[in-house]
Amino acid sequence: MTTSRHPAHLVHDELATPDEMAADCRAVGRHLRLERAARAAVAAPPSIRYEDYPAEVGKREIRVSDAAARIANALHLHLD
Repeated sequence: MTTSRHPAHLVHDELATPDEMAADCRAVGRHLRLERAARAAVAAPPSIRYEDYPAEVGKREIRVSDAAARIANALHLHLD
């Protein structure tokens, strides 16, 4: 008989090995590009001098996917 004090299985029985979990963490770190962020954090700051930038910089176009539009419309955040 299973009671709330005696579960049928233990949660830690489902956990991966420490080596597998460490490998998962390294994969996540690579996916999040943490190494690039760490390099940027210690790199020289960008210039704030006016002459180091072109006079005209085009603005990027922001595209709203159909899925994002449906979600926004469902939340009444109409994106027109």
